[in-house]
Amino acid sequence: MTQIESPKIVKKKLFSPIWLLPVVALILGAWLGVKSIKESGIEILIHFPSATGIDIGKTLVKYQGLTVGKVTDIGIDDDLKGVNVKVIMDYRADPFLNKNTLFWLVKPKASITGVEGLDTLFSGNYIALQPGDGRSATVFEAQREAPAILPGSEGLMIELKSPKLGSIDVGSPVFYRQAPVGSIVSYRLDGNKQIIISAFVQEQYAHLVNKDSHFWNVSGLKIDASLAGIKVSTESIASILAGGISFDTGSYTEKAQNGDIYNLYEDELTAIGGVQFSLTASSSEDVNEGTAITYRGIVIGEIEKVTLTDAGVQFIARVEHHYKALITSDSQFWISGAELSLKGVKNVSRLVTGSVINVLPGTQITEEAMQFELASHAPDLLSQDKLKFTVVATTHTGVSNGAQVRYKQLPIGQITSIGLSKDFSTVEYNIEIQPEFKSLLTKGSFFVPESAIAINASLEGVNVKTRDLTTMLEGAISLIPGNSEMLLSANSTLTLHESIESAQTLYAQQQLTPFTLTSIDGADLAEGSPIYYKKMQIGSVNKVNWLAKTDKFNIDINIDNKFVPLIKPTTVFWRNDAVAINASLAGVDINVAPLKGAINGSITLGHIDDRVDTESNQPNLRLYDNKSLALMQAKVINLTLPVSTKVSEKAAIRYQGHKIGEVSQVKLNQDLNTQNAQAYIYGHYVNHFSASDTEFFIVDAQISLAGINAPETLLTGPYIGVIPGNSTEIIDNFVAQPHSSFEATVPKDALAFQLVDDQLGSIKVGTPLFFRGIKVGQIDGYRLDDSGIEITLFAHVNAEYSHLINQTSQFWDASGIKLDVGLFSGAQLETGSLETILAGGIAFATQDTTSDSNSINATERFPLHENMQDEWAQWRPTQTK
Repeated sequence: MTQIESPKIVKKKLFSPIWLLPVVALILGAWLGVKSIKESGIEILIHFPSATGIDIGKTLVKYQGLTVGKVTDIGIDDDLKGVNVKVIMDYRADPFLNKNTLFWLVKPKASITGVEGLDTLFSGNYIALQPGDGRSATVFEAQREAPAILPGSEGLMIELKSPKLGSIDVGSPVFYRQAPVGSIVSYRLDGNKQIIISAFVQEQYAHLVNKDSHFWNVSGLKIDASLAGIKVSTESIASILAGGISFDTGSYTEKAQNGDIYNLYEDELTAIGGVQFSLTASSSEDVNEGTAITYRGIVIGEIEKVTLTDAGVQFIARVEHHYKALITSDSQFWISGAELSLKGVKNVSRLVTGSVINVLPGTQITEEAMQFELASHAPDLLSQDKLKFTVVATTHTGVSNGAQVRYKQLPIGQITSIGLSKDFSTVEYNIEIQPEFKSLLTKGSFFVPESAIAINASLEGVNVKTRDLTTMLEGAISLIPGNSEMLLSANSTLTLHESIESAQTLYAQQQLTPFTLTSIDGADLAEGSPIYYKKMQIGSVNKVNWLAKTDKFNIDINIDNKFVPLIKPTTVFWRNDAVAINASLAGVDINVAPLKGAINGSITLGHIDDRVDTESNQPNLRLYDNKSLALMQAKVINLTLPVSTKVSEKAAIRYQGHKIGEVSQVKLNQDLNTQNAQAYIYGHYVNHFSASDTEFFIVDAQISLAGINAPETLLTGPYIGVIPGNSTEIIDNFVAQPHSSFEATVPKDALAFQLVDDQLGSIKVGTPLFFRGIKVGQIDGYRLDDSGIEITLFAHVNAEYSHLINQTSQFWDASGIKLDVGLFSGAQLETGSLETILAGGIAFATQDTTSDSNSINATERFPLHENMQDEWAQWRPTQTK
């Protein structure tokens, strides 16, 4: 029996993988479309003078051998002056297509200098480009010639000036020692007198061209025929055919830059043969063609030609190029031959070779043709600007007047006179140094005498050294230059030591760096006083100088060179006391200076906090009296005080009770009417109290019935008060007044006004103002008018009571005791408070309420009545402020 299988039920899938194929095809097609559009190229238009050598579909655009475009169409421009060439550029060339991009046609070209565009013989003409900067562009003007510097070429571009072109052409080589290092890339007329030739030097040879290099024409052949033979000169076969230019490196100074301009000389002799000039003389005795021109024994040129003139003889001379700086418009020339004397024989070779012409360089510079007179003897050097000074020795060394002053055995000057000093303690040698050796004389230089015979005896033997005959006859002294760069000034004084060994102490001093400190006094210092840093000596005092004009002191100090870095803008110096005692409840601290510092005085170098602002980047070279003044960067000022003032040293300078400085020194002036006080203003307050309108005044105890003003001065003595100014002008000298101006005690927010009376009575500065028995202000000052009739009282009311005064106010004198006796009314006694009885006082009353219409200002004037009227006591302003 056949068994029938039951059917299988399969569920239908909602998504089939076959649908992925059209999706992938769609994405691939979109990508290919975008890629095709992107790589389709960029169309540009290039304008050429003609279409010769350009073919549609064949002519390519290349950049450094790489094809970046192709010509697609050629058309005539609208003006019939050229053709417009359409080019499709590779999309990757878009960054090159800018406003200053250059295009030109490359085709084969043959000339004497070589063959260009040889590759086009096989590949055909092509358009080359050179990328430029600027904004993007699609329309360009083709260049008629290739640029001077092709893409990828690196080197130096210079310009040469020449009156004519000669056989030089584009492509002519540039030689250095007959090796080609560059070429001529272009030339142009500059006006109608000269030609500008542009030359290119390859990068690897650009370092050979300096600012003072010389260029000359080496084109063709140069033939020099004489009895000695025929000399043919040429640079190379290429220079014979195509012309060429050669150059030298100059003096190896500053390197040339692109665009530098040079002169192109006719030949090498003209370029580097030196400078030519003429000499005139009455006769040609001892001078012929070929006579050498020397400077300090070195031959620097010669006489080339001798001609006869109406005035005498003219010599044409030439000096080698690297010595041309010695020949200036004020140079001097003279004939020099052999010299025979008892001192010896000089220039004996000139007995055979003949005389030479010596030159003395001048100082002026000129480019014009020069003509000089040839003297028969050396010029008088005394007329030159020599350096004159004095050399001092403890004893006479045996040198004579006129003896040489030498440096490394080379004469640089002479002794002009010898004598004793005014006090007969030293021997003085007056010296003159030739101008060209002035730079050898620096601060710290000294001299030693030269020995005619030096004998050194030891166990190893005896060594004898002798000098020349001149040294034996006249003696000589030698210069030992100092290490300083500061040149010696005229009329200075140097030392002549007995020997090199005796000068070692001076050499040690040259290892020190000098500084000058300023101080208001001598600071108990002397020569040799030590300078300490953290209790270690780093230098010493060299000299203390008193300045008569300013009555101050300059203290010259020397700091060991290895400690010079300590001198910074934050550096300060202060004087050390021999013994410093600091006593307090915690105990007594006694600081004793080192013995040397206690005897000669000493200075300490320290530094202020780096966070403190300094006035400049220069070190502070002021010597302060003590450490606290130094660390506070105190400023020195001068105060002129009345002669009666009893302000003493260490007196305080205060502003509203705060100490902002102190007096350092007080002395009577020569006029016997004033005193001069030198004082310090602490650094934090300098800007506030150095203005030109700052007021200084004397504060002393004032005793009156009203009490004692400034009672603290009874114990401490008078001090100086100060009121800051507002001016931007900063000064150092001030005049202190006997007392403060009345404005000084007036609060800034107080209401000031004036009272007028014909008698002062018991009123004085500080007399109180009362309102209903309450003190609300005071009298600040008073002044007699020019008429001598009225007295003006300057008063103020404190700000919180300013609303109590207006134009309706009345003032009366409330001072002392007032007794009114009448025949029928009897006696009436009026008194105020005890304070008004003793010190006086002024009362006032106000009728109306203060408003804008009746308010007052500082110039408002009120009469001061003798008595109060009864109705004033009844005034009751309805409102108060």
